[in-house]
Order: sequence, then C-alpha cells, then structure tokens
Amino acid sequence: MRREWSVALAIVALAIVLAAAAPSYFSAENLRDLFLVNLPVLVVAIGATLVVLTGEIDISVGSAFAVCSVVAGAAAKAGLPAAAAGAVAGLVGAGLGSLNGALVAHARIPSIVVTLAAMVALRDGLRWATQGAWVENLPPRFQWLGLTQASYPIVTAVGAAALVGAAAWTMRDVAAGRAVYATGSSVEAARLAGIDTAAVKVSVFTIAGALTGLAALLNSVRFNQIPSNTGLGLEMRVIAAVVVGGAAITGGRGTMLGTLLGVALLGAVGPALTFLGVSAPWERALQGAIILAAVTVDAARAAPRIRSSRTAVAGA
Repeated sequence: MRREWSVALAIVALAIVLAAAAPSYFSAENLRDLFLVNLPVLVVAIGATLVVLTGEIDISVGSAFAVCSVVAGAAAKAGLPAAAAGAVAGLVGAGLGSLNGALVAHARIPSIVVTLAAMVALRDGLRWATQGAWVENLPPRFQWLGLTQASYPIVTAVGAAALVGAAAWTMRDVAAGRAVYATGSSVEAARLAGIDTAAVKVSVFTIAGALTGLAALLNSVRFNQIPSNTGLGLEMRVIAAVVVGGAAITGGRGTMLGTLLGVALLGAVGPALTFLGVSAPWERALQGAIILAAVTVDAARAAPRIRSSRTAVAGA
C-alpha cells in the first residue's frame, strides 16, 4: 500500500495548498464539475487496471469510447430508453474488447500492436461512417439518465463507489481476481497452476470494453449533442492514472484503490493550476513529471528483485 499512501498524501498536500491559496476551488459547483468530468475516466480506468494487471495494455479505449458514445446517442435518437441505449453501447464496447483480447490471447499478437491498430481503425472508421457529423438533438429523456441535474451526481457517485468496491472485492477475495494477478505475475506459472490464461486475457479485455461503453454513456448524457471525435487523449489519461496509482505496467501488481487515487490526483491537477493562476501548458508538464516519478519509483523498487533473480540464475 506504499504507493496508495504516497498518492493520497500528494492529494492532501495539493488540497492544503489550494485551501490556502485558492479556497474557491472547493466550491460545490467546482467539485461537482470535477466529479462529472472524471467519472468516465474512472470507469474506463477500472477496466484498464484489469488489463494492465495481466501484463497487457489497451491504447484503443479513446477510439472505442468515441464509437460507443455515437452508438449510445444514435440508439437514444432511435427511441430507446437511456438504460437500453447504455446497454447497446456496453455490448458494442464488450465486442470490441473481446476482439482485441482474442487477437492478443489466441493469435499471440502483442497487445500494444493490436490496440494501436484498433485505435486507428476505429477512429478513422467512425470518421468515415459519420462524415465528421455530430449526433445532435438528443431526446430530453436521455439527458442525465432521466434524472434531475441535481440528483444525477449523487446517484452516479453512489454507483461509482459501488463499482470500485465490487471490483476491489473481486480482485482481493474471488478466485477470478486472483487468476488475473497470477496471469500478470507469470503466464507460465499460472498455466502450470491450471489457470486458462488465454480466457483470463480475453475476459479482462471484454470487461474493459464493456466499462468503456458504460463510461461513454455517462459522458454523453451530460450534453445534448455528441461529437464524433470525443475521447481524444482518453487513453493517455487512463493509463497515466493506472500507473500513478501503483499498477505495474509489467503486470501482477496494482489495486483499484490505487487507480481511484490516481484518477483523483491527475484529475485535480489541471483545474488546480488554473485556480492557482498557472498557465495551461504547465498542466501536461506536471502530469508528465508525476508519471515519470511513479515509473522511476517502480523501477527503483524492482531493481533489487531483478538483481537477486539474476544472482540466483548465475548461481544455478
């Protein structure tokens, strides 16, 4: 839990600075906006954490997010209720994720290659299908999932807490969650222990895709139109949050709590700089510095284990 504590302390330190220098940051309206903006990022990041825990990566989530957003909007305009439109978006996302997972697990194509190709194909395919047009004039019943604008943040906050809690419990106490960790720690060892590692990888990609569809719905219901280019840069925000939260990019280590804290820290930095009067270009620089620090700490922690394993191999 050392990484989780360090990220939590960074959030507390940022809050103290803001409380002293820019107390208006903590206005109810700003906190509400921060939550709504980062809620879709958190939902996608939960799925991305599962993928990273198996030692894989998915950089196509931004493009899949755009596809699912347009699908959800089109379904709503076709007369489907918001819940049904969300289910359609989730199924589309799950289908895209399962395709990625099958290519990674069964065709043995590196996930970075598969998802890079998917990122480009989905984004360009959507641009061709929509001709760049936005989904406009969404029905009123689609907005805020049919809830009031005041009650929507409360309901979704409860839902997000339940989702994070369920994911954390599953990864800690359920055999399927332990199989994910085992697969990321050592595919060969997991296979020898009787775990179907290919099925595990297909499953996590599928779940990640379904969560991307859910996130697309949660983002879309905030507006009365959906841009066809939505989700640009989402993959970098998600992967950064997962890594900053303590998940090892090589797999086998990470927690949902860490991902939650990573999303909170990186999501708070940009608006914090604005309130502190710092120019916008510094946001990316600071986020990059945070990510670099997290990766450096991981490398430093891994170095003794690598040296000991090399010594053991040399001694054998």
